[in-house]
Amino acid sequence: QVQLIGSGGGLVQAGGSLRLSCAASGRTFSTYNVGWFRQAPGKEREFVAANTGSGGSTYYADSVKGRFTISRDNAKNTFYLQMNSLKAEDTAVYYCAVRLVGGHSYYPTSYDYWGQGTQVTVSS
Repeated sequence: QVQLIGSGGGLVQAGGSLRLSCAASGRTFSTYNVGWFRQAPGKEREFVAANTGSGGSTYYADSVKGRFTISRDNAKNTFYLQMNSLKAEDTAVYYCAVRLVGGHSYYPTSYDYWGQGTQVTVSS
């Protein structure tokens, strides 16, 4: 069982920045494939970014490429989403997730564990 605790959301003006954090339990965090998803009201949960446990490859949705950065600190069992140049359309509840095996995935159903979600609101 892996527990995830997400934090760092809030209200920010367009063009601003936020950093989300997700603290994970477990002794083998460095092997976890981690991801961030978001869900806006009335929309499906969508992929934002992912990082693989082995090799540390990163993947981004086209809508956030160049603005968001996923990273991890294996010593702290924590991974992050640095969000810069935020836009109103980035407003959503952001969820962190872990996939234990199989590398990265763009599909929410492929992930095994989820954080509780943190609200990000970007005012225009």
